[in-house]
Amino acid sequence: MSKYDIIVLGSGPGGYVTAIRASQLGFKTAVVEKENLGGVCLNWGCIPTKALLKSAQVFEYLKHAGDYGLTVNGYDKDFSAVVKRSRGVADGMSKGVQFLMKKNKIDVIEGYGTLKPGKKVEVDGKEYSADHIIIATGARSRELPSLPQDGKKVIGYREAMSLPSQPKKMIVVGSGAIGVEFAYFYNAMGTEVTIVEFLPNVVPVEDEDVSKQLEKSFKKSGINIMTSAEVTKVDTSGEGVKATVKTKDGEQVLEADIILSAVGIKTNIENIGLEDVGIVVDRDKILVNSFYQTNIPGYYAIGDVTPGQALAHVASAEGILCVEKIAGLHVEALDYGNIPGCTYASPEIASVGLTEKQAREKGFDIKVGKFPFSASGKASAGGNKEGFVKVIFDAKYGEWLGCHMIGAGVTDMIAEAVLGRKLETTGHEVLKTVHPHPTMSEAVMEAVADAYGEVIHL
Repeated sequence: MSKYDIIVLGSGPGGYVTAIRASQLGFKTAVVEKENLGGVCLNWGCIPTKALLKSAQVFEYLKHAGDYGLTVNGYDKDFSAVVKRSRGVADGMSKGVQFLMKKNKIDVIEGYGTLKPGKKVEVDGKEYSADHIIIATGARSRELPSLPQDGKKVIGYREAMSLPSQPKKMIVVGSGAIGVEFAYFYNAMGTEVTIVEFLPNVVPVEDEDVSKQLEKSFKKSGINIMTSAEVTKVDTSGEGVKATVKTKDGEQVLEADIILSAVGIKTNIENIGLEDVGIVVDRDKILVNSFYQTNIPGYYAIGDVTPGQALAHVASAEGILCVEKIAGLHVEALDYGNIPGCTYASPEIASVGLTEKQAREKGFDIKVGKFPFSASGKASAGGNKEGFVKVIFDAKYGEWLGCHMIGAGVTDMIAEAVLGRKLETTGHEVLKTVHPHPTMSEAVMEAVADAYGEVIHL
């Protein structure tokens, strides 16, 4: 039997990052992977979707070349080539992870791994043991009883990024990050898209002002949006698919070529041996303490299989914390209230901390500032005037409670707010930090200035 210090089950952005940090700390490490190194995020999620979105964005630039004083003749899209480019980007990144495994002397055990009592993992009939076993098996597209996926007419995100041909009509059920990113991509490529959202607002976890702006932007680009609506049944017997949608005004039947189900995720915790080991699970999540130990000594869990936010950067941070704690380093528990969330549609969305509604519900006396990109010189020059930056501060102590952005490139700007909140920065300090001009990031300073009654460019 092969013996290791640490075995990681799963090689997504949680698993492979955990394995690398473990190796850096001197642990003899192995990672078990049943499919592709990099997991869903790298192969079928975060990375290839961004490649698709970039193609859609470039196509939109071509369509609007006249707005920039340019004439482009004879351009068109090649849907299969767009998909091929996306797969190529994913393959390149996966090869990059293979390189990192070799560089860090991590053994990659290919096959389906199951946990065994006594700190063991069985992979396709062969047993491996370790002092510490870290579960990082991730999640997959969740299926609703009223919306069973057949992989052809009713699909999940995985099929959505590698369709053999572009659908003429698509219904997207769910308007979280996955739903709105694919809605934007297919709409930009020329598909007629309808979003069906159960809750009253699209991107329902975001600040209401952001939700309203995205709905306005999407409707302007031709996306149909149905909120407070639910798909109660689907009929795939005909050439396309028919969806019965229940709304406050009654039932409607929508017809499309394809329905994309984007209603959340289901953790990959079945058939991995949790019951054999005795690891406690609650509501589809493995229960862990602040340093990711399960109830059974020597077994840990990180990423989507645990109760924290199901985000790639969260899984990576959890894995690093987990192995640093095992190594005896001084580490602090992760602050789940300061995790940035990003949506890469156009316009992009990025946020961290409390929404305005949450801050008021918690009883804070708040100062709220907002700066629209329509007043930004950089945004005007770039032709990206949609959206705004919104900031929320505690009026008493100046604590930065929340920051919410929608617009071009905001997913690259949110880190300022995350770092500022980590360092307990006050509104006054942000206001007195000189921001470069002309940049989109100036809007953060201007929004703070608006909160404190000192805004210059409004």
